[in-house]
Amino acid sequence: MGRLPPINRRPFTSPHAGRSPALSSDSCEETAGGGAIARARRLRRNATEAERELWISLRQLKHAGLHFRRQPPIGAYFPDFACHRSKLVVELDGSQHAEAQAAQYDSERTAFLVSRGYRVLRFWNSDVLRNCEGVVEAIVTAAREPPPTRPASPGDLPA
Repeated sequence: MGRLPPINRRPFTSPHAGRSPALSSDSCEETAGGGAIARARRLRRNATEAERELWISLRQLKHAGLHFRRQPPIGAYFPDFACHRSKLVVELDGSQHAEAQAAQYDSERTAFLVSRGYRVLRFWNSDVLRNCEGVVEAIVTAAREPPPTRPASPGDLPA
C-alpha cells in the first residue's frame, strides 16, 4: 500500500467565495458590498413598511407548510419573498415600478424566474398596507396550487 500525501491544512479561499456565480464579475456593483449574502442582508434591513407587514403574516404560514424566505438570491435576482417548495415568488411594487425602465427590468426578472420554474405574484405596496389579509389569502391560494412543470433545458442535463 502506497503512502498518502500530507494533508494541506491551509484553507482554500477563492476570490469569488460567498458570491453568487452571476455576481462574480469584479465590474459588477454588487460585489463591492460583499456579494449576494451581504446584499440580501442589506435588502432585509432596509425593507419597506409593506414588506415588513407582509413578512409578519408570511412567517405565520410556516406551521401550514409554507416556508417563505426574504430576499433569497435566485440567480442574479433577489425577489422580495420566495417559497421554494411551492416555487412561488412574491414581489411588492412601489410607485417607481410604474415607470417604463422599471417595468422593463421587472419583465426581464419575471421571465428569468419563470424560466427557473417559479410563479411570480405581484402586489402594490398600497394593496398590502390596505388589505394585507386579502393579499395573504391570494398568496396561500397560489401556493396550494401545484408548481408548474417546466421542460428540461440543455443546461439542466448532466454532461
